Amino acid sequence: MRDATVYLHFPWCLEKCPYCDFVSYKVDRPAIAHEAYADAVLAELEARVSTLGDSLASRRFISIFVGGGTPSLWASESLGRVLEALRSRLHFIDDPEVTVECNPSSLSEGHARDLRAIGVNRLSVGVQSLDDEDLKYLGRLHDGAGAMNALRAAQTAGFKRVSGDLIYALPVHSAEASLPMAGQLLDLGLTHVSAYQLTIEPGTRFGELAKRGRLPMADEGTSAEAFLALDSYMEGRGLRHYEVSNFAVPGQESVHNTGYWRGLEYLALGCGAYGFWRMEGPGEPAWGVRYLNEKLPESYMQLARTMRDGTGFTAETTGHSTTASTERLDGETLVKERIMLGLRMADGFHVEASEADLLVPVRTPERQRSADKLEQRGRLCAEGERWLVPKSRWLFVDGTAAELF
Repeated sequence: MRDATVYLHFPWCLEKCPYCDFVSYKVDRPAIAHEAYADAVLAELEARVSTLGDSLASRRFISIFVGGGTPSLWASESLGRVLEALRSRLHFIDDPEVTVECNPSSLSEGHARDLRAIGVNRLSVGVQSLDDEDLKYLGRLHDGAGAMNALRAAQTAGFKRVSGDLIYALPVHSAEASLPMAGQLLDLGLTHVSAYQLTIEPGTRFGELAKRGRLPMADEGTSAEAFLALDSYMEGRGLRHYEVSNFAVPGQESVHNTGYWRGLEYLALGCGAYGFWRMEGPGEPAWGVRYLNEKLPESYMQLARTMRDGTGFTAETTGHSTTASTERLDGETLVKERIMLGLRMADGFHVEASEADLLVPVRTPERQRSADKLEQRGRLCAEGERWLVPKSRWLFVDGTAAELF
C-alpha cells in the first residue's frame, strides 16, 4: 500500500499576525463555529471518500496534521468527532502521528489533556521567540513567559512529543541572539525545533510596510550567520539538522512534514486547504491533482452543506463541492517538486527510488549534465542513488534545485 497523510485546516485566529499569509481570519472566541465547522469537514470527507473510491482504499495513512489558523482554539469535542471519523473511514497504521498546531495563548494544561484524550500525540507550539520585544514586533498575543508556560503545560499533560517554532534573525538581533532561546527550549526537554527566517510575503501587513520602506529587517549577512550559528549550536546539543528549517533528536523527526518532502499524497480537508492526490492507473507514468478548497469559512461551510457525492475534485461543479480550483500535475512536474523538496533534507533526493515510484525519467541527459556541473561547483553531492546539497550550501538550495529543472 502507498503511504499518504491527512491535512486538516482550521481557519480562525484571535489575531492575524502581520507576517502571516496563510488562510486565517481574526475572530472573537464566542463567534467560532466549532460544531458547524466539524460538520462541514465531515461532509467533505464523505465526498472525498466517494470520489476517490478504490484509490483511497489502497493508501496507508501515516499521519494527521491539524494546521491553521490556530487549531488550539477548536473545541476538543468538535475536533475529536473529525479525528474519529478519519480513523473509521481511512486505513491508518498503528499509532499514526497526530499533530495539532497550538498558540501559547490558547494552550492550557486542561486543553492539552483534552487533546490527548481524543488521540492527539504531538503538539507544534508557535513560540516564535522568548523575547517580549520580539513578540510585540511579530504581533503575537503571548509573551516569553506565556510561551514557556504553554510548553510546560503540554508536558505536564503527558505529551512526549512537543515541537517549538522559532523565528530567527529579527531586526537589531545579532547572529547569535536565537541561541539562548533555543537553549531554553532544549533545557525544557523539547526534542524538535523548527527555526525559520522571517520572510516578508506580499499581501501581509509586513509586506505592505516593506513595500513602503517602513519595516525594519535584518540584513542577509546576519541572517546567514544566524542560520549557521543555529546549525552548530543545535547539533552540539544532540539534535540533527534533518531539513533546512528543522532540528530533531534522532527518531523525533516530523513524520507528517517528512511526507511532504518525500512527495507523498496528502488528503486535505477544511477551508482553504491544499491537497494532492495521484490519479494514474497501474503501470502508468505518475500524474496527479492538486486542489484548493474554498477559502472563506462561511462559503466553505455552505458548500459542504449542499455537497453531492462524487464531486470532490471537480472544479466545474464548485456549486456542489468545497473544491475551489484544481491543477493537473504531470510526471515531470512531480519530479521537479520532489527534487525541490527532497534537496532540503539532509538525506537528500533519492533518484532511482523516485524513478521507480513515478515511472518518469529523472536522470535525463540534460539533468545529469546540470547535476555534474553543480557537483563540480560544490553545490551538490552524488552519493549512490542520492543527490545531496552540502549543509554549507543549504542557504542556496532553492537555486540549486532550479538548476536541475
